[in-house]
Amino acid sequence: MEKRNFTAALLMAFVVIAIILCLFAFPHAGLQAALRGVSIWWDVLFPALFPFFVISEIMLGFGIVHFFGTLLDPMMRPVFRIPGIGGFVVAMGFAAGYPVGAKLTGQLWTQKLVNREEGERLVAFTTSSDPIFLIGAVSIGFFHDASLAIILAVAHYGGSLMIGLMMRFHGKKSRPTEQKSASQGWIWKRAFESMHVARMSDGRSIGALLSQSVLQSVNLIFVVGGLVVFFSVALEVLTQARVMNAIYMLIDSLLRFTGLPLELSQAVMNGLFEVTIGAKAAGNAPAALALSSKVAIGAFILSWGGLSVHAQIVSLLSHTNLRYMPFLISRFIHALLSAAIVIIFWEPLQVFRDTKTVFMPQYDPTSPILSYLRLLLPMSGTVILAAFTVIAGLFAAYSLLRLVYEKVGGTR
Repeated sequence: MEKRNFTAALLMAFVVIAIILCLFAFPHAGLQAALRGVSIWWDVLFPALFPFFVISEIMLGFGIVHFFGTLLDPMMRPVFRIPGIGGFVVAMGFAAGYPVGAKLTGQLWTQKLVNREEGERLVAFTTSSDPIFLIGAVSIGFFHDASLAIILAVAHYGGSLMIGLMMRFHGKKSRPTEQKSASQGWIWKRAFESMHVARMSDGRSIGALLSQSVLQSVNLIFVVGGLVVFFSVALEVLTQARVMNAIYMLIDSLLRFTGLPLELSQAVMNGLFEVTIGAKAAGNAPAALALSSKVAIGAFILSWGGLSVHAQIVSLLSHTNLRYMPFLISRFIHALLSAAIVIIFWEPLQVFRDTKTVFMPQYDPTSPILSYLRLLLPMSGTVILAAFTVIAGLFAAYSLLRLVYEKVGGTR
């Protein structure tokens, strides 16, 4: 174990030294890459993620997470082998995007509401792009076609659900976490009492809760921004030094094997490091290339997340015992699944584009990405409301069927 840790530390030291030497050799390229990374963070990530960071902290303090945990436990355990409290993480993760799911999972682990295997399933399942980024930045900003958002959403979120079902077999021998309940009786009553107990246990005033939520969220968003800038600079200077040539050759071989255009290798390379830069490169690929190929690579990059997102996840989970390897494997499988869904279902999904039923506001392709985000930010609340509405509807149906079953069984 110590030998393995020493080897990893030695390899990391060589990589850092190589990046420093490349920065000395290509200072201008490094500066430009850093400025691009800061622009991405300020224009895209800060407005898209910061509100959700604050909201998630407040909802945890008020016990709303515990309310949904008690309510959803009968559904989440049989399907995904995750405690019901994970339903809240799923909704917030899909609505807010990476790395909110990992942040909430780390908090649940700290409160001993999930164990290691359940946390690993939850992080693998809920690490996804948010709808604002998928629609506003990728579909409109990079591909200049709002109708592509439907195809990307089907591939990306459909792949996430498939990963959730696959990950239920992860850690089959682990014992599930028991759902603590304040009392026995009707599940809605237990849910409200669980929320009340959690709120009383937290004990902070509304002012203290709000101020601490903002402070913690500011610290986290700066960590996210720093990682984006670092990986943007590392990719640029290593590319300038031709250190990445071997990886380019490997990517070219894989693209040739799958039948995808070799011109998309630059997008794949960028996407391996940073999702925003990679998705932009896919959207800006030569117009002569098949649109289905470019969208497939875009879906691959969105689902992989980039090493920048991976570093964010590792940073957020550093205080837990959750392992990185299950997350890494699930990201790679998710990326392959999303690209395959685009290629296989490209023709059937064209019906959503042919109808011209564009569900987004009118946009100007020459406008900066930030203008789209300003138009789309209200959609985040709609997505969260819709997610909770669907969950509540499913649970209402489940409760009704269970009530009917118990009454029928009682009359026999």
